[in-house]
Amino acid sequence: MSVYRDKKRGCFVFEFSRRIEGRRVRTRKILPKSWNQAQADAFDRDESAKLYAVARGIEGKEPTIDEAVARYLKERVPQLKRGKNVEAELALMFWAYQGRPLSALPDVCKAYQLRATRDNEKQQGKVLSPATLRNRIRYLTAACRYAWREYGLGGDQDPAARVTVPEVRNERQLYIGRAEMLKIAKACKHRTARMAIRIAFYSGMRLSEILKARIAGPCWVLDDSKNGNPRLVPIHPKVAVCARKFKPCPKITIQSWWRKARKVAGREDLHFHDLRHSAASELVNAGVDLYTVGRVLGHKDSRSTQRYAHLAVDTLTAAVGMIGKKAA
Repeated sequence: MSVYRDKKRGCFVFEFSRRIEGRRVRTRKILPKSWNQAQADAFDRDESAKLYAVARGIEGKEPTIDEAVARYLKERVPQLKRGKNVEAELALMFWAYQGRPLSALPDVCKAYQLRATRDNEKQQGKVLSPATLRNRIRYLTAACRYAWREYGLGGDQDPAARVTVPEVRNERQLYIGRAEMLKIAKACKHRTARMAIRIAFYSGMRLSEILKARIAGPCWVLDDSKNGNPRLVPIHPKVAVCARKFKPCPKITIQSWWRKARKVAGREDLHFHDLRHSAASELVNAGVDLYTVGRVLGHKDSRSTQRYAHLAVDTLTAAVGMIGKKAA
């Protein structure tokens, strides 16, 4: 076996040193921390076979997706905000790209979509969502593009150029008004969760943002929001007291009490995130333009705000009605 566990690094290491056809062949690779013994052993068998084949002149060494991913995990992923998540997602795809050449990336991604969906449904009783598939494929293509761009792996052509990702249409159309929000909040028996429900509705913040926001004057300050930029969210007078008394607790605690409260209120179809959509709905229906709504919600891309465009029909109608009118 050429694989051993490096306790200091907390990962497996592949170390190959053999004399083949009269010459010494040596190589060493740090494997991803998320890999288990079975994955490390599989890599050992595959990589050792390749090294023997190359040394004996049986085949030329073509860069593999494994190599690209290894470089990406070592050099780029530690700099990413959600690096640990990216590493875990790529590990779940290992069986699909293991030992495959970089040139086969489009076929690997296509095969992964088909098999992962089927296997997940068989093992867990549910189909992987298009968003999950899309994100995993994007992580893999990002790794391959990094190796291609930084190290020239794969030659002149972008290995991800022909990769297709599933179309995702995840725009939920569930919005509630103030009365229904208060009904759910009243049904919530956990003080912090109850405050979080009201704050989400009156601010449009995500739950993760509510838990880490700090107060500075009349605003919440989000130093590190989802889109990577700092953001100010004005505090609505209706939740000014909540904002200052709010004490963060584990996210899972709020989600648990939210589920209990929505059940009591007869709205088990609602997600906590729908409070954010409801805030946007309230803004649009009050005549606030989509650009401003996007600023309040912290959307980096205006396309994210377009899901609320259908709510602005009256505002758009009034705007069109201004065409041709003379200024007073």
